[in-house]
Amino acid sequence: MTAATSMVPGVDSGVVAQSAAMREVVATAKRVAAIRSTVLITGETGTGKEVVAGLIHDHSPRGHGSFVKMNCAAVPETLLESELFGHEIGAFTGADREHIGHFEAASGGTLLLDEIVEISPATQAKLLRVLQEQEFYRLGGTRSIATQARIVAATNRDLGSALRSGALREDLFYRLNVIAIHLPPLRDRREDIEPLVRSFARRFACEFGRPTPVVSREGLSTLQAHPWPGNVRELENTIERAVLLCEGDILHAHDLQRSSAPGSADPENWRIELPPGGLSLQTVERALVVAALERADFVQKDAAALIGVSKRKLNYMIERMGLVHPGWRKNRDTRPPAAGTNPETDT
Repeated sequence: MTAATSMVPGVDSGVVAQSAAMREVVATAKRVAAIRSTVLITGETGTGKEVVAGLIHDHSPRGHGSFVKMNCAAVPETLLESELFGHEIGAFTGADREHIGHFEAASGGTLLLDEIVEISPATQAKLLRVLQEQEFYRLGGTRSIATQARIVAATNRDLGSALRSGALREDLFYRLNVIAIHLPPLRDRREDIEPLVRSFARRFACEFGRPTPVVSREGLSTLQAHPWPGNVRELENTIERAVLLCEGDILHAHDLQRSSAPGSADPENWRIELPPGGLSLQTVERALVVAALERADFVQKDAAALIGVSKRKLNYMIERMGLVHPGWRKNRDTRPPAAGTNPETDT
């Protein structure tokens, strides 16, 4: 979500707050933005913890400074200290130049430490010292460096279990948990689904150079009924796919179908669920092609193999259905097939 979503009612700096729970999240974030106290944001994966951290930064006196984001789980432990604190030339093998760490880069701004529980206890001890002393040493350095970074930490882990298992130091937990903000899962704030859909549809339509589609009543009912285990991120991906592949300017229920998890169906026993009103063969064919493209990351030769047709026939079907994707060549050959050939039967 981006700042552009503020055009949608109920959205503040990218945070959709139609539900009472999210309105309270936004209110708390704004109240604490002006102070320097550390904030700990919790919630399931995909609930928007990074977006709320950005809201705190934007509404703080540090909004003019850098908003530095670090996913602690994505950095190898051997590199984590260097990324946090920086290093001097010769600090270790391969350190042939000075490196500024995130604490230094975020000074005067905000540093988001996402997946904070994934840091090792040894590095947690060093992090605790920085939070307490507001200074640190680069690796290999002898000069202390002061930092004015405001720290926001986030995790999707159960903090009680992390404390009991020793994955999170108790002293670091209390230092981080000065102000706690919990983001509820999307299934518990379904009032936010419709404004989120409008926000995502507008953004992706702009990215793809298309008119902004609207969601049909049946389509919205489909979205409201889904449990959204992937939360807002899953909804965002669903709308991106729907806007990209839909025909016309209305998103119908079949445009919003999500792919099943890998291995969830036996090909020999698979059956389509026929709605009470029936389905056209064209709709089924289109859904099959779209599902194959999604599974194959829109690599056409791989998608063709999944549904047992040639790449040439799949290209013909894609053109006939009007499917597009930013990664495909813009100037696809649209010449009619040569005499004596039939793309529909050339498998």
